Amino acid sequence: MMMVYVDKLVLYPSSPKWKYGAACHLFADTEDELHAFASRIGLRRAWFQEHSILRHYDLTSKRRQKALEYGATEVLDEFVVSQIRYRRAQRNHF
Repeated sequence: MMMVYVDKLVLYPSSPKWKYGAACHLFADTEDELHAFASRIGLRRAWFQEHSILRHYDLTSKRRQKALEYGATEVLDEFVVSQIRYRRAQRNHF
């Protein structure tokens, strides 16, 4: 079963770098799941953020709503932190 997640929407003041006002992250258990889901909701692969700890896509509020409609699971900050810790431990383990 594909597990794809969105965290909470964070409001940002208007700036030249981010004109959408709010954003969140879309991430998944595996990178393949993430890219497949992102494609389903119309995200471009070029928007992928390849951070070593939490590979993700940034979403606007509109895209976040679409992700939820397509089955993404909304998660709390604590879940995101636990995923980052787990992935960091896995990276350091090898």
